[in-house]
Amino acid sequence: MRNQFMLFSILLAPVLISAQENTSGLDDRINQLFVDSTGWFANAMLSKIPITSTIGIPWVLIVLILGALYFSIYFKFINFNGFFTAINVVRGKYDAIDTHEPQEDILKTIKIESKGEVSHFQALTAALSATVGLGNIAGVAIALSIGGAGATFWMILIGLLGMASKFVECTLGVKYREIASDGTVFGGPMYYLKNGLRELGFVKLGKILSVIFAIMCVGGSFGGGNMFQVNQAFKLFEYVTGGEQSFIHGKGWVFGLIMAILVGIVIIGGIKKIAKVTEKIVPIMVGVYVLAIIIILMLNYTEIPNAFKAIFDGAFSPIGVAGGIIGVLVQGFQRAAFSNEAGIGSASIAHSAVKTNYAASEGLVALLEPFIDTVIVCTMTALALIITGQVAVGTGVSFEQGAILTAKALESGVSWFPYVLAVAVILFAFSSMISWSYYGYQAWSYLFGRNKRIGNSYKIIFCIFTVIGAAASLSAVISFSDALIFAMMVPNMIGLFLLAPKVNKELKRYKLAISKKRDERLIAVDEV
Repeated sequence: MRNQFMLFSILLAPVLISAQENTSGLDDRINQLFVDSTGWFANAMLSKIPITSTIGIPWVLIVLILGALYFSIYFKFINFNGFFTAINVVRGKYDAIDTHEPQEDILKTIKIESKGEVSHFQALTAALSATVGLGNIAGVAIALSIGGAGATFWMILIGLLGMASKFVECTLGVKYREIASDGTVFGGPMYYLKNGLRELGFVKLGKILSVIFAIMCVGGSFGGGNMFQVNQAFKLFEYVTGGEQSFIHGKGWVFGLIMAILVGIVIIGGIKKIAKVTEKIVPIMVGVYVLAIIIILMLNYTEIPNAFKAIFDGAFSPIGVAGGIIGVLVQGFQRAAFSNEAGIGSASIAHSAVKTNYAASEGLVALLEPFIDTVIVCTMTALALIITGQVAVGTGVSFEQGAILTAKALESGVSWFPYVLAVAVILFAFSSMISWSYYGYQAWSYLFGRNKRIGNSYKIIFCIFTVIGAAASLSAVISFSDALIFAMMVPNMIGLFLLAPKVNKELKRYKLAISKKRDERLIAVDEV
């Protein structure tokens, strides 16, 4: 398979070179085709409920926010009281619990949970690699350009609430996963919609919702999880290397081909290979980016109090609210696959591969994602933009301009920091692409079977879209794929609401296991 992929890449290169001259016209024709055939779907998914004569909120975002609030209350604010337990799970404090045999009353669908493929930390980094991305860089600048500094407050709030949704969907991902005879894990919304709703007596509904989710997931993986990522990474790389005078200007296909080869080498190995890469690349990429932001904040430390004052003062003004809800969610989360993807269901696919006997243990680990992605990384980006004064309220910049504004914010502190940002963006894009390829592959396998040849066909198609995404500017294609990602929320949220009691049972079971282990340690200490 590896040799076939390399041969395919070599054969594809001359075709792309000859096609590059006609890219603009081809872009226009493809764009128009997608506008004519799929525009209705994108408009339906992104349609807004008017709040005022000028402000509206997409209905899908209202569902996500209300869902996150409901789960926060239903699970007694697990997003806060389960936070430190989640950290301890990642640290391995409770690994000994997973060496015990599962209790007899566990449903047969989870009796072999401990046969998973990756550790808690690897599952977390694999999912984070898909969520921490361009939304943290460009999406924040867009939000501030619309709503001002106060948008940051609403961004943090939504991130905190999203932790509860992530907990629910990733617990279900482990609980209802299926494990093949060779140990390969197949999980995610497709399986908890089918298997979970079947337990509740909704057999037909579960099958229909699982197929709808899988179709949307495949489409979203090609567009928002692939083409958009590589396209924006190329544009920022081109900008920091000289813009129109850059050595790479007009050669997006070269950048795309290199990325496709690198992505192909990783995804051929499946989730184990992806996890091994992400457990190394995610800490590095987040660390490099955050360190650069910290240096900017330290160079302007006297302005930090004023930045926080601006955030709180603007949070409840009309423009602040518009920026926080509409700016962050619509412009930021939409353009980068909802940033933390809480409620979308995609992350549960990666988390379902974890090695554990207790589904809720991985749900707790998963709630750390929105905190890292939104509360930490996005907030630090916002502080840097506010302090350096790079964003003017009311400008409503584009996504590409948003990334450039963040680059200028870094450049204001250290002249060569935009190059650091370019490296970070490429790593963000690369990690998002390999994780989304796994999401799409799982959905593809659910629809067409688990045959290796069928799986390899998906991986080749994914790499083709990588090259196309870097070489073209297919705005309508990206809009359609974003709408598909929004659409994943619909079947997923139905499943989350119906299966919430199952999650509650799993949480109680895991807490009981932790309590018993704690009691055993205390008895052992007393005996000594």
